[in-house]
Amino acid sequence: MDGILPLWKPKGMTSHDCVMKIRRLFGTRKVGHTGTLDPEVEGVLPICIGQATKIVQFLTETKKIYVAELTLGTSTETEDAYGNIVEEVTVEKIPSLQEIENVLQSFVGEIKQVPPMYSAVKVNGKKLYEYARANETVDRPVRKVFIHDINLLSTEEKSITFRVTCSKGTYIRTLCVDIGEELGYPAHMSFLVREATGEITKEDTITFEEIESASADKRHEFLLPITNGLTHLDTLQVDTETKQKVLNGQKLIKPKIITDTKPFKVMHGERILAIYAVHPNKEQEIKPIRVFSDS
Repeated sequence: MDGILPLWKPKGMTSHDCVMKIRRLFGTRKVGHTGTLDPEVEGVLPICIGQATKIVQFLTETKKIYVAELTLGTSTETEDAYGNIVEEVTVEKIPSLQEIENVLQSFVGEIKQVPPMYSAVKVNGKKLYEYARANETVDRPVRKVFIHDINLLSTEEKSITFRVTCSKGTYIRTLCVDIGEELGYPAHMSFLVREATGEITKEDTITFEEIESASADKRHEFLLPITNGLTHLDTLQVDTETKQKVLNGQKLIKPKIITDTKPFKVMHGERILAIYAVHPNKEQEIKPIRVFSDS
């Protein structure tokens, strides 16, 4: 059983909880998720099963789309609605729609973020939330992320709802705090839902209720092809003779159409054979990064 389960993660479960439950429901240990969602957040969480676990790192690196709500006037330890309040002020003047639009657009492009103390980012081998829980302070690394698109959806009293398309590693909690700061107020993220990971969207998803109501021998029908998680990679089509070399994990002469060292998928017709990249030490060769067994 190989493929991507387009799970709609419910609130109240960690991403690891979802993996454990899917292992039980699908009767396999070869299961991996493609980007952590906090327990309080629901949304698209592609789960790789069987040979699809070989593409976890590539699917994790894709763009994400979120709908978020930020609330002005209050900041919290965790930068979301579940942490202790750090600062609270009266929002005497709600920013105008034009002011909000201008600030949102100022975040489009490459930006720098300081990850929240309550996050899994490691510093000196220890997760930031471990320092936070021990009331220890530590210098947090500045990270560069990319905001592809951000659009205002609605405003209501002190809240602002927007949709954002962003790179891997973007903390939406921190984005909400930074937007609030630009608008002149402390702020926190009061709601978040993930609408898409790469090309896998909310419309593609399956709930645990749907999985559990299906018979065990029908659950494989919920899986998407492995290639659905690799649409962002270029494709190299090979003939039947080369197909066997690829399945054997052989290095190949670099085709003229390959011009850089980015990973690309190797296909024989509609079938995914492997993920290759230009050899780091031999520019005229390509080498396998992942090979999918012949089944």
